[in-house]
Amino acid sequence: MEQALSVKTGSAAGKAGAKWNRGLINVLLTLYALVTLYPLFWLFVSSFKTNEEFHSKPFSLPEVWQWDNFVRAWEVSAMGTSLVNSTIVTVLSLILTLVLGALAAYVLARFDFKLKPLFMGLFLLGMLIPIHSTLVPLFVLMKKVKLLDTYAALVFPYTAFELPLAIFVVAAYLTAIPKEIEEAALIDGTGYWGIFFRMMLPLSLPALSTIAILGFLRFWNDFAFALVFISKPALKTIPLSLSVFATGYATDYKLTMAAMSIAVLPTIIVYLLFQEQIMKGMTAGAVKG
Repeated sequence: MEQALSVKTGSAAGKAGAKWNRGLINVLLTLYALVTLYPLFWLFVSSFKTNEEFHSKPFSLPEVWQWDNFVRAWEVSAMGTSLVNSTIVTVLSLILTLVLGALAAYVLARFDFKLKPLFMGLFLLGMLIPIHSTLVPLFVLMKKVKLLDTYAALVFPYTAFELPLAIFVVAAYLTAIPKEIEEAALIDGTGYWGIFFRMMLPLSLPALSTIAILGFLRFWNDFAFALVFISKPALKTIPLSLSVFATGYATDYKLTMAAMSIAVLPTIIVYLLFQEQIMKGMTAGAVKG
């Protein structure tokens, strides 16, 4: 009897301890989420202030919500044109990165050939190259082939530098897929192109979604390549349009914050749309590997 009571007491204490641990973890995660999200909240709130309020009361709510800041920021920075340019460059770069990365990853993950280690080493080397150290040679190359002030001047470098990561992530994901699936498809008469487009590509959607969001963030927010390769106002991207509010003498913070709030919205929307696929892509390797 006493032994049964002690077992029940121990189990109750264990459940209570587990509940306290879960509660503590939830509290810590909530605090971490608040700390992480506060800069975004501060950005949106600051976009409704005047410059005087921004300097005198940086952490308070605005006394009068200045909705005109968004209209002026849109007009002064030609935000509409910049959004179109950034969308074109980002979409084209993502399409090339995902298609070429998936094809190369499929070959490296599902086939064995003599030069496979060499190609894997080359792609690994591509991940180790500092991106911004290539600005000068790329500028000279773009000038010689007359690609400056074109969408291609941004699309090609973006794709080239994102491909190694895309290939490694997708190849690691495809390696975990059993080869019996391919063998059954080959017996049924399906060719390699059919296997890739009908089977491997749909199965690798979580990994491709992870690459897509990472590439989107890099392409959408890039400033250095756009600054060096683009000089025409009609081709300026979002980061270049945000720089018009800062001069060597002063910065219009209210318009800068408003423009940044507009620019960050597509990133938030894309993440919310693909967050489930992104989490699957990030955890699939750990589960299947």
